This record gives sequence, structure tokens and C-alpha cells, in this order.
Amino acid sequence: MPTLKLPDCDLFYQVDDFTDPWTDADTVLMLHGNAESSLAWYAWVPVLARHLKVVRPDMRGYGRSTPMPREYEWTLDALIDDYCRLMDHLQSERFHLVAAKIGGTIARAFAARRPDRVRSLVVVGTPQALRPGAERIPQIIEEFETKGAEHWARRTMAGRLGEHFPAEGVEWWTQFMGRAPVSSLVGFNRGINYADIRADLPKIRCPTLVVTTEESGLGTVERTRAWQEEIPDSRLLVLPGKSYHVAASDAEACAGAALGFIRGC
Repeated sequence: MPTLKLPDCDLFYQVDDFTDPWTDADTVLMLHGNAESSLAWYAWVPVLARHLKVVRPDMRGYGRSTPMPREYEWTLDALIDDYCRLMDHLQSERFHLVAAKIGGTIARAFAARRPDRVRSLVVVGTPQALRPGAERIPQIIEEFETKGAEHWARRTMAGRLGEHFPAEGVEWWTQFMGRAPVSSLVGFNRGINYADIRADLPKIRCPTLVVTTEESGLGTVERTRAWQEEIPDSRLLVLPGKSYHVAASDAEACAGAALGFIRGC
């Protein structure tokens, strides 16, 4: 399987490319959220890969990449460096960036700190630049360590997927996220899940699309618009519903909007 060997881990990735072989298609790098893997983008690939070269890595610690020990010190810059090394390996100097949930926090920092690499940015169902709730980190870590990842995923899934997602789909996502290594979850939640990226937003210079829902549990439309407007060349798309993992609950609508946005950049 395609794997990039980094100094301290192996990074699994997939490339989906169904573009016409005589064209020079743009590349899009897709960043999944916490407790997920590249498989999270399964419904997006048919929409995007006919027009773009789609690169889907498993973030370090998750999926088929190397699990990280509890004591690993997670930082946004280290994750950004992982993805830059991957794109160097694939000989892609500049690319579009699409991310969901906490992947959108990583992606916003990425676009701000490495503007030479990012052509456009799409963040879907992503938290505020300073996510409230950091005081709950010890409690969440205790839940991971005493009850496991699936217990946490099952307890929190309703808010992720909204009220209209099929029960079979809710169960699939619960088991999918429940397979995440506890050691990775502990460190990630301590170092990344509540990272403060407020200073990064005004530094994002690429065209940016922010997607949310009318009643997202990650923040009201007004709060989302407040941080979105700090990104100079950005626009906001509000979809109906309560899901905050709108990249999953409304995958085709989000993928279509992202493709249209990217092709217009």
C-alpha cells in the first residue's frame, strides 16, 4: 500500500485520479477529522476525482498510518510538515486544500503558514478559531482511557450527523471512529483539538470557502460568519440542517460546492 516513511512514523495515503490522461489536472489534498482516516471521504471521491487528482492521507496516528504514543507532543506545525512532505513526495508544489471538522483547524493554519503551497481552501463543518470547551480535555481523555473510543463516538454521534442521517449510517460512522487508537486520541485531544488559530485567519491569502449548517453544534451561523470574515478572500455557504459533520451528512452537496469553488479559482 502507498506509504510515505517519515522519521517517526509511516504515513499512509491514497491517490484517486480519473481525470483525462492528456490533461494536466489540479491536485486537491483532503484532510480528515479526529478519529477518522482517508476513508471518511468515500462519498467525495466520485465527485472530485473525475476533475482533480485527489490525495487522501491518513493523518499520523490514525487509519493505516502509525499510531502515536500517548506522550507524543502533537503540534499543528508538525502535521503541516507531514502533509508538505507528502506533497513533495508526490511532486505537487501547489494544490487545493479541503478539510472537515478539526481537519479544518489544521487546514486553516496550513494555508496561513504555508501560503506558497495552497491554491485554495475549503473547510467544511469546522470549529471556531478558538474552540470553547478546553476545560473538558481531562474528562474526555479519561473517557477514552476507561471506556474506549467507540463509547465516546456513540455518545457524541447524534450531534455530528444530524437528525436525518440513516440509522445504519450512524452505526457505520460510530464503529469507524471507534476503531481509532486510544493513544493517538489522548495526545491529539491534548494538543490539537482545542488549538488557538485566531492569529492565523487574517494571514490566509488564498480563496476560501467555509461550509456550515443552519444549526451546527460547532457554532451558530453568526459565530461562524464572524471568524469566516476574518479571512480576507472568503465566502460562507450555509446548508439546511443541524449536522456539524456536514461533510458526511451532506457529502454530495458539499463535494459539489467544493468542486465548483475550486474550478472557479
